[in-house]
Amino acid sequence: MSFLMSRKRALLLETLTAICLIAVPFVLPYLDAAPNTVNRILVWGLFGIGFDILFGYTGLLSFGQSAFYGTGGFVAAYLLTRAGFPHVITALVIGMVVAAFVGYLIGLLALRRTGIYFAMITVAIAEIFYFVEFNPLSAWTGGENGLPGVPTPSLELGFTTLHFTSGWALYPFLAFCYFVGIVIALRIVRSPVGAIFTAIRENPLRAAAVGHSVQAYKLTAFVIAAAYAGLAGGLLGVMQAFMPPDAFMFDTSGQLIMQTAIGGRGTLFGPLVGAAVWLFLQDFLQGTLGLGAAWKLVLGVVFVLLVCFLRQGIIGGIADLYRLLAGKRAAPAEPQEEAAASGMTAEEEQKAAEAQSAGMRAAAPMPARHPVPETFKGPILQATGLSKHYGGVAANVDIEFTVNQGELRGIIGPNGAGKSTFFKMLTCEVAPSSGRIVFEGRDITGMSVTDVCQLGLTKSYQVNQLFNSLTVRQNLTIAVLAELRGKFRLDMLSSLSGIPGLDEQVVRTLELVNLTARTDTPVSQLAYGEKRRLEVGLALASSPTLLLLDEPLAGMSPRERVETVKLLKSIAKGRTMIIIDHDMDALFELAERITVLQEGRVLVEGTPDEIKGNAKVQEAYLGGVHEGVEA
Repeated sequence: MSFLMSRKRALLLETLTAICLIAVPFVLPYLDAAPNTVNRILVWGLFGIGFDILFGYTGLLSFGQSAFYGTGGFVAAYLLTRAGFPHVITALVIGMVVAAFVGYLIGLLALRRTGIYFAMITVAIAEIFYFVEFNPLSAWTGGENGLPGVPTPSLELGFTTLHFTSGWALYPFLAFCYFVGIVIALRIVRSPVGAIFTAIRENPLRAAAVGHSVQAYKLTAFVIAAAYAGLAGGLLGVMQAFMPPDAFMFDTSGQLIMQTAIGGRGTLFGPLVGAAVWLFLQDFLQGTLGLGAAWKLVLGVVFVLLVCFLRQGIIGGIADLYRLLAGKRAAPAEPQEEAAASGMTAEEEQKAAEAQSAGMRAAAPMPARHPVPETFKGPILQATGLSKHYGGVAANVDIEFTVNQGELRGIIGPNGAGKSTFFKMLTCEVAPSSGRIVFEGRDITGMSVTDVCQLGLTKSYQVNQLFNSLTVRQNLTIAVLAELRGKFRLDMLSSLSGIPGLDEQVVRTLELVNLTARTDTPVSQLAYGEKRRLEVGLALASSPTLLLLDEPLAGMSPRERVETVKLLKSIAKGRTMIIIDHDMDALFELAERITVLQEGRVLVEGTPDEIKGNAKVQEAYLGGVHEGVEA
């Protein structure tokens, strides 16, 4: 589901959801659907919405959602049974808030690690909560007996009171809770926050490098998932008139993950569809076929088959089928031949050529986000005594490096000279072992890559770091959002279209890197040269005052190199740039001054003409080997 979904399409989706929820109690009874099964599907579907935001959109696989499911449920149940709290709906909200707060505390710990280590921490947390519920807190939670007697909600309307008791009478309340939950979730994933969630799932390193606080957004997703889990846990107790201890069990988290995978992750509706398949099959296998405990074996086989043949789940499979049928209907009688070099159709090739020539002539330089103050007269960047050691290996030693405002500086050196490590220190990806870095008069030594990007210092990578499943426009949108919103903002219910200047800056960047003809093309379908231009575009989109380019010409064909050199000349106007590259001819053509590194030290510095005739440089390159790939 695209984070650039139109408002009209979003409204249609919400309207269809409401219609389906209203129709359920009028249609499913004729199909002999048990009301309690339908109600359980809604509770699991609501539980899964938050998990899908965490896993499907942000890419964080948590096995500990049962901890928050049980926490919200038992807090609400305790208030309504042991504490004598009279308001069911208020108790549910309190349980949700407590679960969200617990999620915040747990997230601070769990999100210190990534990948499998994060997942294992959440497993441990779920087991800890299960143990605590059964032992130290059993006087409050009822231990293995749970908390019976949870009342059902009622709603006072003044002229009448609505009582939601059980079965189909409780369905309207659960359906309303699910509808509110899905509408809020749809708003979140279409918001700037949702766009950044998706970027973190695709490439957290690049999301941080363009200026987003990845850790803060991960924590936000974790808290959202915990809140949804807490509300669903409270509804479980209300639905069953009993809060069961197995809400805390690891099996609950496992079932949630399987249901989301069956329905389709990253869709929000996937958990609901997966829960429907899971629970209806469970009832059918146990009740109709009388398989008893063997139903889990059959359901496990069904799950394996679905995952193998529908890797994006049921909803993903339906979407793929729709796109396939729509593509067949829209296919022309005589398909255009694709250009082998670029992967574009002939029409796209023509548009790209026109856009490139127009862009070279007319694209206005993007103004710097943080222009250097007029009172500031010193160099824009200065590194003093910069060294980096990895154990006993010295990657860089006592580097003195100064770049003035508006300068285009080149850095060259043989393989293993320490160029990439030096670049990483300048952008604060790697902390120096000693020395300091001053940017626009501010000491940035020890800052994070996100913070220095927010100050106006950005970098393109030697190996492309893109958001590969997103389109070109969406990639640039992620970068521009960091400039317009700062590194962290909780505008979860606002729209991307409501951010002033967003579209204009994305379009301007597209023109600068000559990708206007490929705006809505997924990055995975771009040719290599186009990906390199987009890599530069991501660094350029945030209007930096200092742009660092790490081997922008690497791996390009001769034609692509010529085009990219023209591109670099066009974007260098009015901008300070530092470029590393092995193409010395191109760099001599571009740069005003060249710094040569050898064995982690500055060998010599001067104009291109001075460097060309320098005996030390010729010796370092062993007779002028210009090409290669840095280790």
